[in-house]
Amino acid sequence: MSGHGRPDTTTLPQLPHARVAIVAASWHQQVMDGLIDGALRACREAGVEHPRLVRVPGSFELPVVADRLARDHDAVIALGVVVRGGTPHFEYVCQAATDGLSRVALDHGVPLGFGLLTCDDDQQALDRAGLPGSVEDKGHEAAAAALATAEVLAGLGRPQASPGPRD
Repeated sequence: MSGHGRPDTTTLPQLPHARVAIVAASWHQQVMDGLIDGALRACREAGVEHPRLVRVPGSFELPVVADRLARDHDAVIALGVVVRGGTPHFEYVCQAATDGLSRVALDHGVPLGFGLLTCDDDQQALDRAGLPGSVEDKGHEAAAAALATAEVLAGLGRPQASPGPRD
């Protein structure tokens, strides 16, 4: 857990009209409560008054719900926790969730805050959850990244249609 080179997220863009959704897994409730609180705090700091919060069973389910939310939101924040166990299940879930969330962002052109903790043990998850005594606040960081990217995309305007083939 380095944190070296982390961008400053103390000043968030003001996006009072942004439609923001948070999709959060349900496993590891204490960690998830911290991640959700951090994401909601970042939304408030950016002037987003009513982000939509949707809960899913686990991290594997994050991409399909994020995909639906990306259709009518300006930013989606995905939060989850996967803790390594003694089977390859960890790698499968982490890879599937990561690939799925990346695809959602690219398919919809909507910023997706990546708040999926992939940890070797419970303590690593607690250290990143933004709880009292935590070293990092990955929920806030994921939301801040999505909101900052939404501001960048808004500044770029709508994509232009590609010109047709030349004769």
